[in-house]
Amino acid sequence: MTYSTLALCASKGAYEAIPRPKITVNLLEAKGRLESAGIPVTDARVMLIVTMEREVTLSRDGRVLIKSNDANEAERVFDRLRQVVGLPERDPDNP
Repeated sequence: MTYSTLALCASKGAYEAIPRPKITVNLLEAKGRLESAGIPVTDARVMLIVTMEREVTLSRDGRVLIKSNDANEAERVFDRLRQVVGLPERDPDNP
């Protein structure tokens, strides 16, 4: 199980990572891990809004949206989020 390559969203104001195959994220557990790491989180019930270097949205279905128009920054933010929450790795060869 991996995440597809970060792709620029149609709005071009954010990057999105999508898990392949689909997963279900326990948002309560993810929130606890993030808060334990000192990362502010807003629980919007069906998603978490995470305040890192950039705003990140983590959905129950594992989709991650990083509000940045810089690919390198989005990768760094995603990798940190992935490590803290325990999400699968990203596969740069799987668009």
